Amino acid sequence: MRHAACPGGRTTLFIDTDVEKNAKIYVAGHRGMVGSAIVRELERQGYHNIVTRTHAELDLTDQQGVSRFFEEERPEYVFLAAAKVGGIAANAGALADFMYDNMMLEMNVIHSAWRNGCRKLQFLGSSCIYPRMAPQPMPESCLLTSGLEKTNEAYALAKISGLKYCEYLNRQYGTDFISVMPTNLYGPNDNYHPTHSHVLPAMIRRFHEAKERGDAEVVCWGDGSPLREFLYVDDLANLCVFLMQNYSGNETVNAGTGKELTIRELAELVAATVGYEGRIVWDTSKPNGTPRKLLDVSKATALGWSYRTELADGIRMAYADFLSNPMRAER
Repeated sequence: MRHAACPGGRTTLFIDTDVEKNAKIYVAGHRGMVGSAIVRELERQGYHNIVTRTHAELDLTDQQGVSRFFEEERPEYVFLAAAKVGGIAANAGALADFMYDNMMLEMNVIHSAWRNGCRKLQFLGSSCIYPRMAPQPMPESCLLTSGLEKTNEAYALAKISGLKYCEYLNRQYGTDFISVMPTNLYGPNDNYHPTHSHVLPAMIRRFHEAKERGDAEVVCWGDGSPLREFLYVDDLANLCVFLMQNYSGNETVNAGTGKELTIRELAELVAATVGYEGRIVWDTSKPNGTPRKLLDVSKATALGWSYRTELADGIRMAYADFLSNPMRAER
């Protein structure tokens, strides 16, 4: 066990967890962007006793089904990457669904992991759970210090509940359940739906289709002024496995690059990558969302981790992924 000082006087706890190569590891949400990246990273590092279930095989909102699964499989390590996700439009149109589905699946998995002796669990949160007007860049300590962004409040409240349940189990029962707080993610196996996905994959699809049709313009939501940070999903997966091996603590760990750009700059970068040469028009009647979202990544840096994929390179790889699997765009 060792400690390292982070900027602002925080102390980071290192606990070298010997995750044996043959340990049984359950990745919840393995077909999603994050879960599939974690499986790839685990296999790259020589872990092959990986347990997965599709939604058809195991509905994580079914408490009895999840309980039976854990009683039968008894995984030693769990990556909880399953979630109901979407962009502003998806969240606004299904507030109750986003809250219910996420609350149920995360509570079922976390609770069953504890009840069945899981050695360590990692919960994947989201930077959208930080306050709307949080200090920038956002440190882990700013959680619950002021109001949330209203456009994704239901999802954020569910994610906060999962994170806090891990913390409370640690405090009450001595579990080793940790959480990770990713910034905006993109990369292989993303959801490229034009309105129900997140901003970067939605732009990839919309600019690609506009290019194919020869459209003179593409309309984007808001005024393009919000600042955002983006992390390539394989970099996140590398951090997730790293933290499972090297970190324990009640406070979450931010996962990001520490770099930001405006949505307008992002649109121009995506358009250039896709090869779209028309106009970009901004519909200011649509919401911008949170004005700025940049994570303070000093804690992950102090642990010895940093991202590897620059945004322009990552967008090129994400576009290639989009082109390689058209059916993925229909999700």
